[in-house]
Amino acid sequence: MTTWFVTRHSGARDWAARRDLSVDQVVEHLSLDDIESGDHVIGTLPVNLVAELNERGARYFHLVLPLPSGMRGQEIDADTMERLGARLEEYHVDKR
Repeated sequence: MTTWFVTRHSGARDWAARRDLSVDQVVEHLSLDDIESGDHVIGTLPVNLVAELNERGARYFHLVLPLPSGMRGQEIDADTMERLGARLEEYHVDKR
């Protein structure tokens, strides 16, 4: 089992390190060909990719960040993520 963290943001990487998340691979872009059954994927991925991850037997943990609209498009540091209540929530998506 591999735990993947998909992010291009240094603040998110710092946030994960502060929470002692056990991450094996940090990538900016996820190749579905690398995902195996039992893998864990953390990130903010589109629903169609989450469905494909789940179909492959992987678990998906969404990085939820309640971001005020005025902060969109800005680089967010780990302190701000903590203050805004960043958290992980597991999702399972079935394509119909």
